[in-house]
Amino acid sequence: MNLDQIKNISHKLALHGIHQSIEARSAEAVANNLHPNEFLQLLLQDESLYRKNRFAKSLLGRAKFRNNSELEDWDQSFDRGLSKQKLKEIAAISFYNNQENLILLGKTGAGKTHLAVAIGRRLCSEGLSTSFLPVNLLFEEILAARASGKYLGYLKKLRQTKILILDDFGLRNYSHDEANTLVDILEERSRKGPVIITSQVDPKGWSKLFEDPVISEAIIDRIIHPAQKLELKGGTYRERLNSKN
Repeated sequence: MNLDQIKNISHKLALHGIHQSIEARSAEAVANNLHPNEFLQLLLQDESLYRKNRFAKSLLGRAKFRNNSELEDWDQSFDRGLSKQKLKEIAAISFYNNQENLILLGKTGAGKTHLAVAIGRRLCSEGLSTSFLPVNLLFEEILAARASGKYLGYLKKLRQTKILILDDFGLRNYSHDEANTLVDILEERSRKGPVIITSQVDPKGWSKLFEDPVISEAIIDRIIHPAQKLELKGGTYRERLNSKN
């Protein structure tokens, strides 16, 4: 059986990773006198990697990230309150493995959203479904879902997402209905799927965002227990970027 025949069969069987790599792997096998088992292992690894990358690409498209930030591009040329060790820990998605929420704090332009997106993209690369939602957009989508009778379906969709990123939490006070909705969302995700939150407001000040102190306590408790808190420092990153241009 020649390579063209193998490529045709692999294409019919939707083994696209093997279809793409068979020529290079065959040449490698001949050059290095590989055992058939070694050759097969390499082909299967190519197929596995292809499928992982294709799935990750699909997750990235559904996540609706604002930009293409990557953890590898995180600028450490000045102190931003995030050590190399902590960045390495985040890249290893330890918070997800420990089922902890992640709270990213900092002033406007400090890089909270940049970091949240970079973490989200890393999660997608590991095959974990992620949704990025500015909090105000979240409530707009919820209003639309309620109006169309699809609220429960919308909550189910959020529940099925492995990681939910809520961007710009605390920019304004929230109504009673919005607070109840947050409780519903957080209760559904409690100990099941972490939430990543970016905010300019420290959790100590979150109670002022809600009318009802009981609901406020329920929301805060579900976010911070358990959670890791990272505070970005060193002024606004946007200003530093502009000063370099």
